[in-house]
Amino acid sequence: MDEREKDSLEQEKQGAPAEGGEDEYEKVCYVCRRPESKAGPMITMPGNMHLCHDCMQKAFDSVTSGNLDWSKIQNMPYMNMNFSDLKNMNIPEMEIPKKQKIKKRSDEKKLDFELKDIPAPHVIKSRLDEYVIGQEKAKKVISVAVYNHYKRVYMAAKGEKQDVRIEKSNILMVGPTGSGKTYLVKTLAELLEVPLAIADATSLTEAGYIGDDIESVISKLLAAAGNDVTKAERGIVFIDEIDKIAKKKNMNTRDVSGESVQQELLKLLEGTKVEVPVGSNQKNALTPMETVNTDNILFICGGAFPDLEDIIKERLTRRSSIGFASDLKDRYDQDPDLLSKVTNEDLRAFGMIPEFLGRLPVTVTLQKLTKELLVTILKEPKNAILKQYVKLLELDEVRLEFEDGALEWIAEEALKRDTGARALRAIMEDFMLDIMYEIPKDPDIGSVIITRSYLEKKGGPLIEMRSGLLPHA
Repeated sequence: MDEREKDSLEQEKQGAPAEGGEDEYEKVCYVCRRPESKAGPMITMPGNMHLCHDCMQKAFDSVTSGNLDWSKIQNMPYMNMNFSDLKNMNIPEMEIPKKQKIKKRSDEKKLDFELKDIPAPHVIKSRLDEYVIGQEKAKKVISVAVYNHYKRVYMAAKGEKQDVRIEKSNILMVGPTGSGKTYLVKTLAELLEVPLAIADATSLTEAGYIGDDIESVISKLLAAAGNDVTKAERGIVFIDEIDKIAKKKNMNTRDVSGESVQQELLKLLEGTKVEVPVGSNQKNALTPMETVNTDNILFICGGAFPDLEDIIKERLTRRSSIGFASDLKDRYDQDPDLLSKVTNEDLRAFGMIPEFLGRLPVTVTLQKLTKELLVTILKEPKNAILKQYVKLLELDEVRLEFEDGALEWIAEEALKRDTGARALRAIMEDFMLDIMYEIPKDPDIGSVIITRSYLEKKGGPLIEMRSGLLPHA
């Protein structure tokens, strides 16, 4: 088997198309970034680094400018030769490899889905209901926005001239911590089978400063799509902690991670072509670049926006505290739906610039979880926390049950921690530690019933042996 056949088999093992297949690849010079079709045959260095003949010749010209005769050095007889003659040499160790890395972009637009393949909003919402409890309005708004977005992608991919051009409907999600913002987006991407990139706005800085550049968001999406540009250009980007880039107040120093980041995100949200590094978050001479069009990428920005409720409350009381029809100042103190009354005026007072808010036309508010919702989250979703522990003990042939009073205690404790649904996992891990440790010791245990008295540390769980019921302290 010759070297070319070995490379072909290696490509097939790695999932890359073999030479001569439908999808062709070409190498890119790591210095000048020209593809092989423009720069000519490449020379592959250790670590799969490709260099064109011009860049390689310049490198050796700079090395040999000191009038050192490299040909007289042992084991280095070819250092003074012209690399344009390398292809004529019959040396197995120095022949130019045929392995290809970067996928060529085709100018022809291909549709890999039809309009009937896009799920309707009620179908998207019904599938979200299987995993996400509560937040009915948020799920409805997101389902419609995503449905319309992918109809827009379909029209763009079809390539026909349209009388009416549909604009992007990027989404801004506002909700307290633990209300399900990230989980909702993750579930949505899995259901639609599209690439998803989750970026943290806290690490983004203005170009030229230490931190991640704005293009790193698209780099993550490209990596999630397997470096397939066409697939990435139809994906979803979720920028979490978006409230952390709000405009800082009373600052005497340059704000490189606040308002300036909002300014740089404007073009990205609206739709533009950006050059992003492949396989890295940083641009440098040794990283290949790829151009990605963000026009058909759906951007979802989410944040907890702490103290936003106080801004809303101040606006509402200011407008309704004068005259005979005035309201009491504490009217909205206990309003559970206060966050749903948010307006762009409130978000601007928080520190978001109007240009940024204008590119996020769909605003979704998520409500704080109640005790009843937390109990439902514990047991009803497809991957509920209780179902996970039941499955773990099933592997030990032990049946696990929870009394209703125990579930209510867990929900009450989670409300005290004020971290939303995230508190449920922490509480479960705490009191299930001893049970998961002790159960494998005794093979005669048949079932375990978690009671409220056990959680309150006033008793123990009910353990049923395979021969009968035995209360266990």
